[in-house]
Amino acid sequence: MAALLEVRDLVTAYGKIEALKGVSLEVQEGSITCLLGPNGAGKTTLMFTTAGILRPRRGSIQFAGHDITARPPHAIVAAGMALVPENRLVFPNMNVLENLRAGAYQRRGSTEIERDLERLMVRFPCLKERAAQNAGTLSGGEQQMLAVARALMSRPKLLLMDEPSLGLAPLVVEEIFHIIAELHRDGTTILLVEQNAHMALKVAQHFYLIEQGRITFSGDPGSLAEDELIRRAYLGSVAG
Repeated sequence: MAALLEVRDLVTAYGKIEALKGVSLEVQEGSITCLLGPNGAGKTTLMFTTAGILRPRRGSIQFAGHDITARPPHAIVAAGMALVPENRLVFPNMNVLENLRAGAYQRRGSTEIERDLERLMVRFPCLKERAAQNAGTLSGGEQQMLAVARALMSRPKLLLMDEPSLGLAPLVVEEIFHIIAELHRDGTTILLVEQNAHMALKVAQHFYLIEQGRITFSGDPGSLAEDELIRRAYLGSVAG
């Protein structure tokens, strides 16, 4: 597999405080790559920098063979990357259908957009039932599905997902990860930020651990599960 995303020596700062301190990682085309880390480690900063919402101080981001380091967010979406942000951030006063159409705001060709809407309504039947309902009145799980579906409306090559299970009931988390696995089977490449390492182990092919703005681990699910410190911190296992 070729690398669809290559992040090299990325430094992103808030004023004088460096949140990312030389981060490098790759996401192989057709894979699910998971980024683990404690709160405040720099996970969301990395996602925002990759999506063009934050500008890095140093480093480079290559996507599909092109340097996107200095591109604005709308140009990165047009290049084929979409972000499902932490806490969903749906448009609460717009209905489900309007939220989905907003995801296709850069696309042309109404026929294809309508076909994609129909396909997503099949994949997310709860959204079809609530198409005319304001997004702010949906449950947390329904809002998460809407956020994913809205991102898919841009037809991304790479889907960035920031804490998709955050604050959701266990049964809803199972459903969200089932959807993630389905998207992967359909060929979508995913960079996943997730605290639930147990669920991530079921779907991801590669893992990175970020701590205090630096990558401290890179490996496959087997090496992740065998690492004693990671087991203790993320898998609830104590060495005996």
